[in-house]
Amino acid sequence: MPVASRSVPHQNAVRAIVLLSIAALALAACAGTTAPTSPSPDPGSTIRLYTSVTQGTVDAVVGAYGSAQPDVTIEVFRAPTAELAARIAADLRSGGLQADVLWLTDPLSIAAYADQDLLLAWDPPSAGGIDPTYRTETFFGTRLLNLVLVAGADADPAPADWSDLTGETYRDAIAFSDPGFAGSSFAALGYFALSADHGMDFYRALRENGATKVQAPDDVTTGVAEGRFSAGITLDNSARTAIDKGSPIRLVWPSSGAIAVYSPIAVVAASPNQETARSFADFTLSNPGQAAIATTGWQPVLPGVVGGPTPGGTQVSPDWAMLFGRQDELLSDFRAIFDE
Repeated sequence: MPVASRSVPHQNAVRAIVLLSIAALALAACAGTTAPTSPSPDPGSTIRLYTSVTQGTVDAVVGAYGSAQPDVTIEVFRAPTAELAARIAADLRSGGLQADVLWLTDPLSIAAYADQDLLLAWDPPSAGGIDPTYRTETFFGTRLLNLVLVAGADADPAPADWSDLTGETYRDAIAFSDPGFAGSSFAALGYFALSADHGMDFYRALRENGATKVQAPDDVTTGVAEGRFSAGITLDNSARTAIDKGSPIRLVWPSSGAIAVYSPIAVVAASPNQETARSFADFTLSNPGQAAIATTGWQPVLPGVVGGPTPGGTQVSPDWAMLFGRQDELLSDFRAIFDE
């Protein structure tokens, strides 16, 4: 017993020394490293944001950023994807892009500007938690837009997957939005074009089945709600918003997966207000910015953000890298089917 009683303090002392050594090694390993800090805006600066993102979402994020940085002014030019592309093209013809930040609906629309070296390559501190699928060296996902099926409340049976839209049940009763107008529909075109189960034959089958091309996803949702169509392809946000307002429709999550499209933000490389532009972009990717996005009904791209909708099933995405640079080809193939 005396030996045993003397050995316990000794063992505790050894254990304490080991723990202290481990702690010292950990501190030594961390010495000289610091967590990345967010860019600081220039006080009193003004930046211009070009965006195709929904107005409510832009307002929420700009407002949240303004609360954190009240000395910064953000001028917003917002337009649908096609109209925004025309504005950017006009800028480039007349001397240079007049935006400091681009925040677009889909990665295919912004990839062309990266190819022209118009976007800044950098590593936003707040982008570390974003899935690599939803980011590149120059543009970074902010939210996820899920393309889903929408059906009338009395549709029987309701479509369960994309291929159902090409069946006899829905002849002359389907609507989808124009990929030449809406960025999310452009991304859907890319997904179907690359899919081994669909390809461009999917659009040929829609055409043969009497599907109607409308302008935007909201037009699909409205058309189904009004009974002009039995079903169609729309965004989950559009369908949820309509359902919340009492529209007689159903959101159907496709059994093979909703098409998840990331909405990217980028800093213009030639921006004369680059620090402020980077500050705004990084804020949009941060928890406060993502929380602001969630309040407007979109799924934040950053995992773990409280709020926003929960996916109703599997999410699928195309191989974005394989689609970059093929925008003109894809639209040409589509128009050969639906605009001939």
